[in-house]
Amino acid sequence: MSEARFRQWWGTPLVGLAGGYLASQIGWPLPWMVGSLLAIILVRCLTPWQLAEIPGGRKGGQWVVGIGIGLHFTPQVMEQVLSHFGLIFFGALVTSLSSVVGVWLLRRTGEDRATAFFSSMPGGSGEMVNLGARNGAELSRVAAGQSLRVLTVVLCVPAAFKYLLGEGTPSQHASSVDWQWLALLFPAGALLAWLWQRLHQPNPWLFGPLLLSATASIAWDLHIGLPDGASQLGQWLIGSGLGCHFNREFFRRAPSFMGRTLIATALTMLMAGLAALGLSVLTRLDLRSLTLGMMPGGIAEMSLTAEVLQLSVPLVTAMQVMRLLFVLFLAEPLFRHWNRD
Repeated sequence: MSEARFRQWWGTPLVGLAGGYLASQIGWPLPWMVGSLLAIILVRCLTPWQLAEIPGGRKGGQWVVGIGIGLHFTPQVMEQVLSHFGLIFFGALVTSLSSVVGVWLLRRTGEDRATAFFSSMPGGSGEMVNLGARNGAELSRVAAGQSLRVLTVVLCVPAAFKYLLGEGTPSQHASSVDWQWLALLFPAGALLAWLWQRLHQPNPWLFGPLLLSATASIAWDLHIGLPDGASQLGQWLIGSGLGCHFNREFFRRAPSFMGRTLIATALTMLMAGLAALGLSVLTRLDLRSLTLGMMPGGIAEMSLTAEVLQLSVPLVTAMQVMRLLFVLFLAEPLFRHWNRD
């Protein structure tokens, strides 16, 4: 690694640690992600110091988080998730369809169809940029819209849940640590993530380890968890990576576009909350878990929030994964059908 490249990112982990520590001291929910994210954004926006992402840092954070999320799946939990497949399907469909609000608002700003559509879809930023590139979207705005949506959800949702809805009931998931199993799962998860990436599959460093650890946990009924500090490590790496996407120029660029993206995100979150309330009344399932599962945020971020707030991590993860699959498989065909009109 060159010295010049090292100088670009050596301060990122330190600033992220400082932000995470301060957030943990004031009791902020998801402190090591939100704190590191905000600290790096503030440094990049208020000083000339343009911190760069730690090489492989965000992937490493997703790798740790993916293993941890997968270990929440047990045969009993998986049976419960499958018994609510229709609810998960409906919740993901509502979240996906609510993105029409964002498309409509951005079209009123004068954005072209492709840019408005792929900026508003609640899928991963990388995947939506790739789809936008194939369909003539303005890629800088697609990336900006996707990043701003995730930033808004990560900053608002954990705090709103903790201070307005309260924490959930402590889960029955065991917290025992089995180092022999972890010594197998972590390298195997990294290998699967690498293969997933070579096959150009979405979100490989989260999905690969998650799939592997969930399969092992269900097959051998493991009832194990990560050691203390592992979740915080994953939060810190992911938050530090997210923060490096923002600077003064990002927020100065196209203020009307940014404003309408924020409004659309808020409306989408409101629609998700109302739909979750209706589903909770009908099914008597936990309102917090249903709402979190329908939020238009990232899978890792929302699953971590569920874990920290002691909600149903498998249900939240299943709803988030289902929504991502909807978007990945249906977004481009729907756009091309719309664009033929």
